[in-house]
Amino acid sequence: MKELTPREVVKELDRYIIGQDEAKKYVAIALRNRYRRSRVPQDMREEIYPKNILMMGPTGVGKTEIARRLAKLVNAPFVKVEATKFTEVGYVGRDVESIIRDLTENSYRLVKAEHKSKVQTRAEVMAEDRLVTVIQNPEPKKVPNPIDILMGRQVKQQEPTAEEQLKISGRRSEIMNSLKNGELEDNYVSVEVEENTPQLELGGTSINIGDMMGNMMPKRTKIRRMKVKEARKLLIEEEADKLIDEDAVREEAVKRAEEHGIVFIDEIDKICGKSVGGGADVSREGVQRDILPIVEGSTVNTKYGPVRTDFMLFIAAGAFHIAKVSDLIPELQGRFPVHVTLNPLSREDFVRILSQPDNALTRQYTALLAVDRVKLSFEEEALEALAQAAYNANVEGEDIGARRLHAVFEELLEDISFNAGGDNMPEVELKITKAYVENHVKQAKQTDLKRYIL
Repeated sequence: MKELTPREVVKELDRYIIGQDEAKKYVAIALRNRYRRSRVPQDMREEIYPKNILMMGPTGVGKTEIARRLAKLVNAPFVKVEATKFTEVGYVGRDVESIIRDLTENSYRLVKAEHKSKVQTRAEVMAEDRLVTVIQNPEPKKVPNPIDILMGRQVKQQEPTAEEQLKISGRRSEIMNSLKNGELEDNYVSVEVEENTPQLELGGTSINIGDMMGNMMPKRTKIRRMKVKEARKLLIEEEADKLIDEDAVREEAVKRAEEHGIVFIDEIDKICGKSVGGGADVSREGVQRDILPIVEGSTVNTKYGPVRTDFMLFIAAGAFHIAKVSDLIPELQGRFPVHVTLNPLSREDFVRILSQPDNALTRQYTALLAVDRVKLSFEEEALEALAQAAYNANVEGEDIGARRLHAVFEELLEDISFNAGGDNMPEVELKITKAYVENHVKQAKQTDLKRYIL
């Protein structure tokens, strides 16, 4: 885990998210408090709980992006869920404990990837050795009869003579050199790979059918025919799986989920209040009461073992256009002590969104169209016109925040995106000007709002 100060966290978030300084500040403090908690004595550490955050603001202003970037910044397990997907226990639908199972699954993948990276070099050597064997002996080996294994009967294979061993060694050296020089990448080989054993999931815990049989039966394999470059990737993965300690990965995954997990619950305002009637709105208050023990701190059974939720950071978010925070049940309100309001995006914010972030849409579309030999560039006035178009569309229609820019860009570059591409396409340089924006985007011209005032 990276040990970043709150100021460093905000600086990193500024690379991708424009504005919303107050929200960035609160999540940066919450992240730093985790590090501070890890440095205090054990008896005090158990008493310090994270201060969960409730974000309020319209859609498209950066609520989800702040939480997602925060988790990515420190390589923490992260899961985003929508509160409206869940139903109270007793109704058909997802139960809230699946949130923690999904988080633990993400944690497992993160930890496993880290462990694999540590044994990558060794796995590559072992995979190349297997490839040499496969190329040298294209006929797949005979799979032993399971009955013979159960009865303890083993078929002895004849050992090669010293002369044969010398020939085999020389042949292997030739193949290895060819592999290292990349001469065999497009050759086809038949590779024997392990089949995944079916798993049953009961009550959140996964039961391996092979384990139920006490691993008496040999692992099932199948023959796959593929190119050497594809076989190398597959064999590296298989060898890396053999080299890592699966039990250590599971233990660390559970610990990482418990200590560093971030759960983002979106649309929490949609489950406020008591439902009237049935249908999709069934028992919204019941969903709040089911979420409550997860946020308060409980133990959830997962296929990687029991996971405590006491020290996870929960970030809830909602537009709260109709409902108010006070409509949440008091117990749930108390579990989100930090409230922060995110502001709607202004025209100036849109200009900054188009020019400043590392993942700005202008950079994305420039990279996309460069594939088809179209060199895009944007004038400053064109960016202002695009920002004005997005702002006008949000004012006159539904305010969907920065997501409006995606619609504006698709409208702007529709003709270019359709006509670009093909072997006969010459290299084209296209400068997007203010006039071009006004001709291709309906709402690019500034609307005189005075005529709507009575």
